[in-house]
Amino acid sequence: MPAHPTVLVQRADERPHTRIGWLDSRHAFSFGHHWDPANTHHGLLLVSNDDRVAPGAGFSTHPHRDMEIVTWVLSGQLEHKDTLANRGAIYPGLAQRMSAGTGIWHSEMNPSATEPVHFVQMWVLPDTEGIDPGYQQLDVNAELDRGGLVPIASGRGHDAAIAIRQRGAVLWGGRLRPGETVEVPDARHTHLFVALGAADLEDVGALAQGDAARLTAAGSPELTAGSNSAEVLVWATD
Repeated sequence: MPAHPTVLVQRADERPHTRIGWLDSRHAFSFGHHWDPANTHHGLLLVSNDDRVAPGAGFSTHPHRDMEIVTWVLSGQLEHKDTLANRGAIYPGLAQRMSAGTGIWHSEMNPSATEPVHFVQMWVLPDTEGIDPGYQQLDVNAELDRGGLVPIASGRGHDAAIAIRQRGAVLWGGRLRPGETVEVPDARHTHLFVALGAADLEDVGALAQGDAARLTAAGSPELTAGSNSAEVLVWATD
């Protein structure tokens, strides 16, 4: 661990931005043609894309390999199909994990003819390359409704979380009520993303919707939701 803890804030309008007819996407790290060798990952987290897809549009069938991919829908629905014969609609509170392993093809489409879908897709490296591809989804709405931060995706065997094949990573999520305070999980690398609403991070200040904070060996600062609710996603990784 570094001798001095660090916190780096990335504002929403500082994130690389892809905007085409059907897609509005902001990227936490280098992605596609947005290449910056100084911004490729934080710990084991390689991708965190904040995506909005127009009605009836989406990502047609494409391949992935050797990656743990977690998708979290904020509003609307996203229809998933893959070469393992998995098919279904992902909705808010339904966590989805796809292990690409030796190779998998999938599509992600907005099935609505009228409503956009807003979701966050996140990629982490697996423990081992060349594993069998896999898929899992789990509704965690009941856990989120209890308040606080709950494990959404875990390589450490947390109950009521989808399992990822990376022992060094856990994704925590929270739908924080106005003024609710939680402790950010302590990890070597922590990536905090304010997906909806706003919050205040101890010793940092206000984080608006779409802002992120990258913490390195920074302990467990308090995070407090603003006057409205806040939905946050927190990766704690090696």
